[in-house]
Amino acid sequence: MMTRFMLIALSLLLAPIAASGDDIAVTVYNSNLGVISETRQLEFNSGTGKLAFTDVPSMIDATSVQFEVLDGQGDVMILEQNYAFDLVSPEKIYDRYIDKTIDLVDKEGNPYSGTLMAYSGGAATLKDASGRIKIVLMANIAEVNFPALPEGLITRPTLFWLYDAESAGSKSCRVGYQTAGMNWSAEYVGVLNDDESRLDLSGWASITNNSGKTYQDAKLKLIAGEISRAIQPPSIRGGRGMADMMTLEKASFEEKSFFEYHMYTLPRNATLADREIKQISLFDPARTTVDKVYRYRSAQGAKDVEVTIKFKNSKSAGLGMPLPAGRIRMFKADTDGSLVLLGEDFVDHTPKDEKLNVKVGNAFDIVGEERTLSRSRVSSLVEDQVFEVELRNHKPEAVTIEVEKMLYGFWEVTQSSLEFRKKDAQTIVFDVPVPADGSVTLSFAVRFTSR
Repeated sequence: MMTRFMLIALSLLLAPIAASGDDIAVTVYNSNLGVISETRQLEFNSGTGKLAFTDVPSMIDATSVQFEVLDGQGDVMILEQNYAFDLVSPEKIYDRYIDKTIDLVDKEGNPYSGTLMAYSGGAATLKDASGRIKIVLMANIAEVNFPALPEGLITRPTLFWLYDAESAGSKSCRVGYQTAGMNWSAEYVGVLNDDESRLDLSGWASITNNSGKTYQDAKLKLIAGEISRAIQPPSIRGGRGMADMMTLEKASFEEKSFFEYHMYTLPRNATLADREIKQISLFDPARTTVDKVYRYRSAQGAKDVEVTIKFKNSKSAGLGMPLPAGRIRMFKADTDGSLVLLGEDFVDHTPKDEKLNVKVGNAFDIVGEERTLSRSRVSSLVEDQVFEVELRNHKPEAVTIEVEKMLYGFWEVTQSSLEFRKKDAQTIVFDVPVPADGSVTLSFAVRFTSR
């Protein structure tokens, strides 16, 4: 069905005085937030006037708008702002034309005219000049004519300003605002070498724009860190769908500390299209030394032994750069050169010189099993327990397994077949060597005291 509007006069009424933006900067955060700064040439009349500032995102936070005139071109004060976001749609137009006259033409060229009484279920109910009621199936209609766009409906989100200007003319103005629907995260790809002692690591910034606006040729900054935000009431705007496009661009960001966060600035301009995911290289690929760690978290019924890749984010190890939070995927090349996904994990914001532990998965050929051998009550406040952990290694090479055991309350290890270290107030760790295609049994006794 084709719909046509007689809107010439109304379009002139709503036409924005703003020219297109000649400078735009976008800062994207990890928390569904974008901060936009635009410089535009705007036309003002002397004294009090009205201006329509169009081409804003549909997810804009209208309460965050900032305005200033640049280069001393005379003061302009914004007296009042209205944010209009009731956008045109066929359903809204039909709804606004209830009890008003519309014209329809069917697929055979037959005209229909009358007062619209109702519109639902793909049918329009009309009352013609004679008073007769007609139900017109819209599937048979080729064209609908409305005299004008209903009042209050607009074609795109718009800020309407009431201003007071000292002088008339074109002025260079900076407008800043916040918008939801923008986010970014880091995506890392790590490739282990043959003997699993080194890792080639590359990082990408994955930027999602669902704000309802395309930012053309913008200066782009990313902020890594958790900023504090006041709790906002639920938005009256609907959310936007998932991105339907992805672009990849190779150009590393320039990183620096900024307040208590880290800022990544792209040294060139970039376009962030609406409903798009853009990926840009965070840093040049780096190589670091790693350790493969087997970890068994000892508990009743637990059998899995985790495989973890452990490395330090230090310059001496080949890295030494702030790593924003994100997902890391681990790969290893087969003998024919094809990459095989080993597993993936999420890492937190990691400053330089801190350690990372990336869980890759569970070892197929290593099994752990915990048993409680005895439990005896010494007094009403004291209980002794004896634990046994059996580790079975079916691999053709020997391995060392970290056995972590969480203990509750006040405790004391009274006997152990192997030395342990205290990880924290509730966790002890044993380093247990297990021979190739063999097994080892660890036993220890713990006294628990209630107070």
